[in-house]
Amino acid sequence: MKNISVIGSGTMGNGIAHVFAQHGYEVSLIDIKQEFLDKALATITKNLDRQVGKELISEDDKIAALGKIKTFTDLETGVKSADLVVEAATENMEIKLDLFRQIDQYSPDSAILASNTSSISITKIAAATKRPKQVIGMHFMNPVPVMKLVEVIRGYATSDEVTAKIMMLSSNLSKDPVEVNDYPGFVANRILMPMINEAIYSLFEGVAGVTEIDTVMKLGMAHPMGPLQLADFIGLDVCLSILRVLHDGFGNPKYAPCPLLVNMVQAGYKGVKSGEGFYKYTAGSKDSIVSPRFTK
Repeated sequence: MKNISVIGSGTMGNGIAHVFAQHGYEVSLIDIKQEFLDKALATITKNLDRQVGKELISEDDKIAALGKIKTFTDLETGVKSADLVVEAATENMEIKLDLFRQIDQYSPDSAILASNTSSISITKIAAATKRPKQVIGMHFMNPVPVMKLVEVIRGYATSDEVTAKIMMLSSNLSKDPVEVNDYPGFVANRILMPMINEAIYSLFEGVAGVTEIDTVMKLGMAHPMGPLQLADFIGLDVCLSILRVLHDGFGNPKYAPCPLLVNMVQAGYKGVKSGEGFYKYTAGSKDSIVSPRFTK
């Protein structure tokens, strides 16, 4: 595989494009507006500069990687030569199904179609195409250039050959791929999201405050980031979407999202992306300041 198309230029999409380009692949980065793509290229450049500053790559490596990325606002043009398409659009079932119908129509018959979904069924996504054997999940972790794990999710119809190719490709990106089967939340979010949800319930029920809950998990469980801060980093809207997928998929009340989480998302408090969640975020500051809503 040489030509990689990445659909979606947000946090995950630009990170995926960055990693493929850095490892010598030709990347077509696709989004609906050029301004989104320009912002993504600026982010990729900044992250490559950070790698240069840490002497992880050279200036020549950075220039070569940026030269591997081309941007497109037309989906058909962006995927017409793809060996692999990686969808990294918003975590919404209908949007993904519609995208995969289009990708299936416009990409070469030989292309593998992958989704970076963190919870939505690969089997259901594959059923929207005429090539379910060639549809697979590649769940990268955020931030993509740094995190080593790729969850490789086999749909019900995904072939052994396609799975082997994606496992090898992920290794070629200097990642550590782990093969899992297609059940709601896969492995990472099936375990992570209930923990985050329970942390939110602990806050909601007055067991402890934001700082106390995060400190217990950091110091007591050796987590690098507390669950409430991590939820802010992921996006509270994303956490809510994943919990709803788990709740609907398993029909088990233990996955029901905490009412506090639902209210925060409805009110627009989505974490880092909105400037406030359980913590308040100011541009240029790395201080962890608890949102005034949760201070005594």
